[in-house]
Amino acid sequence: MGVFSFEHESTSPVAPARLYKALALDADNLIPKIDNSIKNVENVVGNGETGTIKKITFVEGGKECYVKHQIDGVDKDNFGYDYSIVEGLPLLDSCEKISIETKLVAAPNGGSIVKLNIKYFTKGEAQLNDEHVKIGKEKSEGFFKSVEAYLLANPDYN
Repeated sequence: MGVFSFEHESTSPVAPARLYKALALDADNLIPKIDNSIKNVENVVGNGETGTIKKITFVEGGKECYVKHQIDGVDKDNFGYDYSIVEGLPLLDSCEKISIETKLVAAPNGGSIVKLNIKYFTKGEAQLNDEHVKIGKEKSEGFFKSVEAYLLANPDYN
């Protein structure tokens, strides 16, 4: 198995506590409201804490698809949320899982710095496809910007 790691950092004008709540704690309820392609989010195993497996059903290219996330760690005090994509569309035949470690820290302007460490675990000696990584980054950034836009448009969301 090969492991390919990437780090990504972005900023947001939204404060860490508020952004963390939307992205980690209230995501099951909020995501279907924000993204019309998401049909539902359900806990297959667990209650949202470490070890929980979530199934997210969505429509892509007119076809119903899903992804399963396993929560690897939740650090509410330090705004950390780690999960792995363990099944579903983003995993190609060459990929066993994709792990994402997320940490939100306060930015000097009152907003947030979002730090991601993404690890692709490939099967055997398989190599990672650069186009697949690019598409994954674009989808992730698009999702993040959708949540951010929702929070900015709804200042009463706490």
